[in-house]
Amino acid sequence: MRIIAGRNRGRVLRAPDGAATRPTAERVRQALFDMLWHAPWGGRTVVQDQLVLDAFAGTGALGLEALSRGATHATFFEIDRPALSALRANIAACKEEPRSAVIAADATRPPRARVGCGLVFLDPPYGEGLVPKAVNRLDAAGWIAPGALLVVETGLEEAMDLPGFAPLASRSHGAATLHVLRAPGVRAEDGQ
Repeated sequence: MRIIAGRNRGRVLRAPDGAATRPTAERVRQALFDMLWHAPWGGRTVVQDQLVLDAFAGTGALGLEALSRGATHATFFEIDRPALSALRANIAACKEEPRSAVIAADATRPPRARVGCGLVFLDPPYGEGLVPKAVNRLDAAGWIAPGALLVVETGLEEAMDLPGFAPLASRSHGAATLHVLRAPGVRAEDGQ
């Protein structure tokens, strides 16, 4: 598993042994970032200069890919010890410690945020109904900025119903579906 593009392109990422962590495949990350940059609602600014939250981070592949492509800072939530070890090693291998924060916390019980993030990745274990709970609690704790983009990875059969969050795109890749949604509110830079 490698970083696909940007300043850390080609950097190899570690994953813990076993099936507890399910890293997003390179081809799926490529398709996701292509969609983010080229969709009518997207563009490079949805990644570049953004504060990123990678909830259920696992190896950190999504947040590290965003940092490689120009995000300002990424916060990673993870509770699994082997995944935390791999995540910290991956951040160090990419030399992204100054632009990263690792919080050993459950995304369904997050600490209070100092500032909201404009790009939020959620890749929880499939089939456990964690997305609505995590989104509601992350939003209440201030992690999701008004107008933020949420990228949610679910199993193929899981429904995506987040009241107030506008669905922008949904794409299936193998056993996963990527959903992109817009959080309520308007970003300050939109001037509305």
